[in-house]
Amino acid sequence: MTDTPEPLLDGTHTVLTPEYVEFRFTLAGIYSRFLAWLLDTVIVLFGTGMLLMFLGTVSVVVPGFASALGIVLYFLVDWGYGITLETAWSGRTVGKRVFGLRVIQQSGVRIGFYHAALRNLARPVDRLPLLYLVGGVAALLSGSHQRLGDMLAGTIVVRERRLKPPSAIGVSAGEGLLADPLFVSRVKRLSADVRELVLSVVLRREELRMEARLRVFSALGTKLQELLGMEKPAHLSDEKWTLLVAAALVPAPGAQQPRVGTRAVA
Repeated sequence: MTDTPEPLLDGTHTVLTPEYVEFRFTLAGIYSRFLAWLLDTVIVLFGTGMLLMFLGTVSVVVPGFASALGIVLYFLVDWGYGITLETAWSGRTVGKRVFGLRVIQQSGVRIGFYHAALRNLARPVDRLPLLYLVGGVAALLSGSHQRLGDMLAGTIVVRERRLKPPSAIGVSAGEGLLADPLFVSRVKRLSADVRELVLSVVLRREELRMEARLRVFSALGTKLQELLGMEKPAHLSDEKWTLLVAAALVPAPGAQQPRVGTRAVA
């Protein structure tokens, strides 16, 4: 695995787990966040325009009311758009998804409705006096590139890293287990959080020191036995067992490779 240089104006956010394992996240820069916001704004404006066209008869019946209605609809669509998508898409909107960004909690885990609502409801303040001047200045002065809404919600915006699954995932001494329909079916039923955790740990295992690596795979291996309702074969180490689970999750050759930008918890 080779490290790519971090983009200009991007920083690093480090999370230390209770097992003393460090996870580092590349913070999204102001420029990439601005582009994502620009795309989201175009979508919101388009959605607001469509609603106004649908309610166009109001401007005929009550002249001057349409402009006021447009402002109200814009904020409602803007808030609903951000809160709904960031909750449903694990911290991403269309703009963030296109530019490879994601909102996460400062602890490194994915956000929920509460965090999405707080950071989006604070947008009117961040936008003052125009074009996110207040939010931009706050992000530049903050060590974690947080606008006021992020500070309020305890969130950060990070870049997702596209990592190629190492060949060790698909080649293992316990490869026969991958042919077991029961094992594969149970792995496929793991929750999205657990899947993301397994792939994140496996893809980043070379970044861990040996002592931390042993602790992490020991805890994860035990947890996977519990979740799958299966005992780990005696000849497999905790790391090999976890690699087999990851191998059952990796898409077939030619499919889109997984992105790793967050650390989910089981």
